[in-house]
Amino acid sequence: MRQHRLMDAPASPSPIDTGKALRRRTTEIVALLAGMMAMNALALDTMLPALPAIGADHGISDANRTQLVIVAYMFGFGASQMLWGPLADRYGRRPILLAGVSLYILFGILAAAAGDFTLLIAARFLMGACGAVSRVLVLAIVRDLYEGEEMARIMSLTQMTFMVVPVIAPSLGQAMLGIGPWRLIFYGLAGYGVILFAWSAWRLPETLHSEYRREIRLDTMIEGARLAATDRLSIGYTAALTAVFTTLVAYLATVQQIVGGIFNATDRLGMVFAMIAAPMALASFTNSRIVRRFGLRRVGHAGLLVFVGAGLFHLAWHVIVGSSLASFTVLMAVVLVAFAFTTSNFGTLAMTNMAPIAGMASSVQGTSSTIGAALLGFGIGQAFDGTLTPFLLGIALSGAAAMAITLLTERGRLFQRRYCDAPPVPADR
Repeated sequence: MRQHRLMDAPASPSPIDTGKALRRRTTEIVALLAGMMAMNALALDTMLPALPAIGADHGISDANRTQLVIVAYMFGFGASQMLWGPLADRYGRRPILLAGVSLYILFGILAAAAGDFTLLIAARFLMGACGAVSRVLVLAIVRDLYEGEEMARIMSLTQMTFMVVPVIAPSLGQAMLGIGPWRLIFYGLAGYGVILFAWSAWRLPETLHSEYRREIRLDTMIEGARLAATDRLSIGYTAALTAVFTTLVAYLATVQQIVGGIFNATDRLGMVFAMIAAPMALASFTNSRIVRRFGLRRVGHAGLLVFVGAGLFHLAWHVIVGSSLASFTVLMAVVLVAFAFTTSNFGTLAMTNMAPIAGMASSVQGTSSTIGAALLGFGIGQAFDGTLTPFLLGIALSGAAAMAITLLTERGRLFQRRYCDAPPVPADR
């Protein structure tokens, strides 16, 4: 199998040797994978300031309907992950990643040229379906190279970019609207995809271990999906992630309406978004520093407790005291800081026993959690009635559900530091 060089490393005879080279050059691999993670964050967050312009350009009078520009991407993002995982397990991470990014670029251009709202939404769905290749393969590549707390540390570093991007993305989108129409944003996303394609083609080697390469057979796929869907840690933490991730989908779908409609502060959307997103990025970075010392469960479970408490407090504050733009910003920042600590570690815990089927497991987990969160988050978004109550109630219920699921998964015991509860699943090749 032909190997590709990364960071001027000498050609290696096997993926395992390549993995050792990659570990010695963690900075660049983290930067590249973080850039891949940022692809989806940019595709979502740069669009927020453009939603009113898109609605006006296409004659959409119901502001709730423009939420589809965000949510259609999320549905596509979830729907295709079952495709990318098996392909990556069979043909390798690198060629499938490059193919997905190429299609992402094409559908970004189609969205920019769309002449009606239906075609725009279809292009957004397909764009998200292709962008999902980064979610599946970033996790699979990290799982190829790392495990345990080290895997959580690397995932935190890559996801930190996903958290940092929202600090600047709405302002970037607003700046692009200042020099051109909303279509310019889509051309910009396609251009970013071109950069990622070139970087990956030049510097990313194959990381899939030859002994984990799997044939694309229906029985193999069913068996891999069954293992991912029946392992207690995999299914439990994936379900908990779904509940927690619902909050982020609902937030992205409605934040423009909340800031602009409820608080009449459309011109401050970028600032509010940045003030909420910046602490999330810091939390993700902090998680990468502390997880090896305190363990996945201790940090993740503590994050979940804060997430639940902050969501309930935000709802109570709104009902008893009343919300202002300042209180909304501060309390949402606390909620999403806890979200960052929770999701970074729960995703790793879900993959604990999945090394031999990392690609398929990542697909199963990503598909179920993303589509589930998109459905629930869209439901919360569609309940928007000009007040904060439906949104905050949705956050509180999501946190309660995540806590109940986590307690069931851990059999009522939180904060236990252990690495796995069963031997890794066998790899049927």
